[in-house]
Amino acid sequence: MLRPLSWLPLRYIIRKAAKSQGFLDPIEIMARLRSLAQPSEVGEPIELLRAGVVFHARGLINSKVIQHNLDWVWPYWVERQYDPQDIAFTPRAFSVTHVNLTNRNWTAIGYPDVDELPIVDPRGLLTPLLDGWSLDVWVLGDDGRMLLPSRLEQVEQTCSTEKDLEIVTTAYHDGLSLTLKARVVRDEETATPVCQLTASGADDRAGAGKLVVSLRPCNPEGVSFINSISLGADETTWRVNDRENIHFDRPVPCSVMSNYQHGDVIFSLDQQSTQTSTQCDVGLASAAAVFEFKGQETVTVSIPLSEQSAKESLPVPETDWRTELSMACQFRCPDSHYEELWHQAISSLILHSPRDVYPGPYTYKRFWFRDAAFIIHALLAAGFNGRARRAIDQFFDRQTALGYFRSQEGEWDSNGEVLWLLRRYQLLTGAEIPADWHKAIIKGGKWIKRKLLDEKLDAPHAGLLPAGFSAEHLGPNDFYYWDDFWSIAGLESASDMLSEVDDKTAQEFGSTAKTLRNSVDRSLASCAARLNRPAMPASPYRRLDAGAIGSIAAGYPLQAFSAADPRLTDCLDYLLDNCFINDAFFQDMIHSGLNAYLTLQAAQVLLRADDPRYLKLMDSVAGLASPTGQWPEAIHPQTLGGCMGDGHHVWASAEWVLIIRNCFVREESDRLVLCAGIPERWLRTGAEIEFGPAQTEFGSVSLKLDIPGEGQVQLCWSATWHDAEPEIEIHLPGYTITDQKDNSVLLVAKKPGKAA
Repeated sequence: MLRPLSWLPLRYIIRKAAKSQGFLDPIEIMARLRSLAQPSEVGEPIELLRAGVVFHARGLINSKVIQHNLDWVWPYWVERQYDPQDIAFTPRAFSVTHVNLTNRNWTAIGYPDVDELPIVDPRGLLTPLLDGWSLDVWVLGDDGRMLLPSRLEQVEQTCSTEKDLEIVTTAYHDGLSLTLKARVVRDEETATPVCQLTASGADDRAGAGKLVVSLRPCNPEGVSFINSISLGADETTWRVNDRENIHFDRPVPCSVMSNYQHGDVIFSLDQQSTQTSTQCDVGLASAAAVFEFKGQETVTVSIPLSEQSAKESLPVPETDWRTELSMACQFRCPDSHYEELWHQAISSLILHSPRDVYPGPYTYKRFWFRDAAFIIHALLAAGFNGRARRAIDQFFDRQTALGYFRSQEGEWDSNGEVLWLLRRYQLLTGAEIPADWHKAIIKGGKWIKRKLLDEKLDAPHAGLLPAGFSAEHLGPNDFYYWDDFWSIAGLESASDMLSEVDDKTAQEFGSTAKTLRNSVDRSLASCAARLNRPAMPASPYRRLDAGAIGSIAAGYPLQAFSAADPRLTDCLDYLLDNCFINDAFFQDMIHSGLNAYLTLQAAQVLLRADDPRYLKLMDSVAGLASPTGQWPEAIHPQTLGGCMGDGHHVWASAEWVLIIRNCFVREESDRLVLCAGIPERWLRTGAEIEFGPAQTEFGSVSLKLDIPGEGQVQLCWSATWHDAEPEIEIHLPGYTITDQKDNSVLLVAKKPGKAA
């Protein structure tokens, strides 16, 4: 690090050089940027800065390539975002980089416990390798008709887990049809993962046509370089960039290739002879395997994923999707959409927890403790104890010598999240905390204690965590209550876990948690006086804004406040009145879109408070899901496509699992609440409703609801308790208990036929 004296001449040199070339003073600009946030020891985490630079570097390439070649066949998002007649059109005159801001949607495919996660976009474009090239498939009629999926207004797309996790895309246009099936399978000979794409094309007019499998130098983020393509001697394999292989299930009748100088390969499809290789210095080579047909044709393409795996990558385990899914808590209800979203969310959790857990398969295929806490909590709630334990075991190598659980520097919520999650693991599984966790728990708790600011400061942030970056959707560096609520929960969890093995440290952590809670209460009181209402802003220095969504963590998932605490309820009322669009939370900051997982967190607070508005929020999130049952991190309020983050966001999947679980069974202090979130419309159908076995703090519980007569509900449950049976509260909205037996109650509507 430069000393202050040596830094002074360097500042002068930088300023002088910039101004001499007509640029603004970069030193002053950086100082201005820093002044917009609270002083902090860490600015934006270097990991996020690095990711942002890479992201916009591609955006710069996009700006130099796409808009000058709009006659090429581009991915769906490009075809829409660059179309001036489309609602997704985005003017780009002064945009230095061109990135996907309107349709960031894709769905991951894969195999349980395999790290490789190919993605499929909304029109079937397959990107088999992380951040790599893609495969597109077209159908051409002999009379000039063309079916190009990315240019179609509508296609059908579904996700199936009957055998493998498979994305099926079906497209129709002008008598031409195309069905694409993408999946990852286990190669039985090599025990390695292989991505397969099966394409079936047909012409309803029974004419001659062409099924074209095209290698594209792009993906759902934009350009992805292809420098070389060659066809193997047996004419069944393309070799891409001298690194990756694409295998066809039979020799390619006609292989056409092109480079940037000659344009997109689609312009050369009339070529009759096969090309065996092409080079492109600018990295925009493309190719097409052309299969002529009379009536219909089917081709299967395989891309080995093991060649691109890290050296320590393990062979594909001898398991399958059916086996993995059978381990999950089961959910059956009359709402087929809710049920399907549950199944897809469970699949998403399995897929993104090969060892570490990832919040996404592409943009977010990296680790954050924040996302991991919610994802692993959902794994536990769904019954995946072994998978959750394996993921937790990855945490400890990320803990620094000083006790900081570090995924990104400057995010002070991580220690609280880890300690809280370890306690949740203990409670939900009924297992003892392993002895080798104790040291990490103690170090983690002491790190929080050391990090707290002086209580005697004459400032609203006295005694809180320092200003930090925290969750990026809360805003610039500040003293976020989100960090404090998690730290209180972490210290209390550490105290509980250590109570029988290190009473002195347990008491120390309990006392520190109480001190921090008092500091938060004082700080919130100062906010209430400043804002003239009890609602909690994001930090002591913020007005009420969308960042206040972080403060509702006090209600969910931490239950640090009672459900009726006015600080919590007024905060949520503010958010509902000012930050929701069509019953979905709109995050102005960073995300600039509708957010599924934050909407569901608000719904959880309402559910806990017996506020029926929770269901509108759940319904809104269900309606925002993609046809494959996934959510991007943030959703464009007009296109309803993704506008920020990963197009397949696993935190959202985790929240769907957790809120469905809490609708049926929820811990509240020392009691278990059953059926508090069962929608009345499900009961009107007369169909059975089942859920379980669901893990709770008290043990594993399964529920079944039958409808014996109009206005009646028979609730039965079975349980395996960790210890003594807890107090059980039956809380089916609009119903009262008329008859109760062991593990069974009969409930009747308060107003027959009009249950609330």
